[in-house]
Amino acid sequence: MKPTISVTHLGCEKNRIDTEHMLGLLVEAGYPVDLDEEQADYVIVNTCSFIQAAREESVRTLVELAEANKKIVITGCMAQHFQDELLQELPEAVALVGTGDYAKIVDVINRVEQGERVKEVSPEPTYIADETLPRYRTTAEGTAYLRVAEGCDYRCAFCIIPHLRGNQRSRSIESIVAEAEKLAIEGVQELVLISQITTNYGLDLYGEPKLAELLRALGQVDVPWIRMHYAYPTGLTPPVIRAIQEVPNILPYLDLPLQHSHPAVLRAMNRPWQGQVNDDVIDRIKTALPQAVLRTQFIVGFPGETDEQFDHLLQFVQHHEFDHVGAFTFSPEEGTPAYDLPNQLPQSVMDERRDALMAAQQPISLKKNQAQVGQVVEVLIEQENPATGELLGRSARFAPDVDGLVYVQGQARLASIVPVEITGSDVYDLYGQIREHHDFFQG
Repeated sequence: MKPTISVTHLGCEKNRIDTEHMLGLLVEAGYPVDLDEEQADYVIVNTCSFIQAAREESVRTLVELAEANKKIVITGCMAQHFQDELLQELPEAVALVGTGDYAKIVDVINRVEQGERVKEVSPEPTYIADETLPRYRTTAEGTAYLRVAEGCDYRCAFCIIPHLRGNQRSRSIESIVAEAEKLAIEGVQELVLISQITTNYGLDLYGEPKLAELLRALGQVDVPWIRMHYAYPTGLTPPVIRAIQEVPNILPYLDLPLQHSHPAVLRAMNRPWQGQVNDDVIDRIKTALPQAVLRTQFIVGFPGETDEQFDHLLQFVQHHEFDHVGAFTFSPEEGTPAYDLPNQLPQSVMDERRDALMAAQQPISLKKNQAQVGQVVEVLIEQENPATGELLGRSARFAPDVDGLVYVQGQARLASIVPVEITGSDVYDLYGQIREHHDFFQG
């Protein structure tokens, strides 16, 4: 009898794909997988180490499992980041697996079963999974993440990711399309393209970015929605914009990780190129794609950020009226240049600025949502509340996990896309009623 394994996933969707591949490999190798950690002989914890709060959540999870006397396999970014400390502090950790080594998970468990305490951490992660690696999806059945590249060549002053994930390595267009076709056969309605910098896709492999070519190739795949995450503004070149305009299943949804607006702060963040292009690129996108949904993230409280520079950011947000905004307080990461910068701001000041930024965004988000009331929009149905019969889904304006939801009255299959008349809205979510299909198509 093989031991039963449970997997706990923490962190981002890049981490989620690693989790799904580990599950796929374990199931293929005949290991019983149980969602209930109490029933499991081993618990794999796929950790996040991006910022302090994520590390604290990972540590809490590990400590709770250790106190429950579970045999723990620690994988992911924290395993890459703090390998020796984790093995020292947690005797319950039977194995440590780095970010470039998750495909060895079956071998790791086999070795642990033989009595070995395994440390499988490549110092420089170079691996990237392709369509041949088994995968057990953990998302709602209509949605799948599709990784186009892994790692990052940029060296932003605040970011530990290149240290944890290595330099960029892209999959071939053929490999990505093959996986997309496989997911389409499984009934997936929405593919979310992810990497650290999706607009740099292909640079390492082909000598130049090939995102426009990739989008056109994916346009041949029978999936109604293809969404892109992490589009750096400088990479939204005229060919990429044209591909979004011309390929019907590419959603005009752009996730722009801008981080700040003030040129001096961007220089300190080691993103000097961005300060010159922010306004121009956003205006160009809005002109070329008037229906575009724009999401972005900002860091407040970067070392030395003045009141004037924060006001610049507030005005930038109010001027551009993004559909969705995320705000994070600066987290000093050991091993990054920003960790040692002078003029670190108190947490209380950072918290105030984050709250002020989100307060400035809320009326904008509300206005954008209110503009949807009375319209009939396509909604991907993802869940049903068994108690009330109410359906939960997302319109094309909302990405999974980070944006709002549509609460839907009516009947529909899970993982189907249906026409919904929007009848109400609040700051983050929409409310609606399923319309008959013929009404929808008659406009």
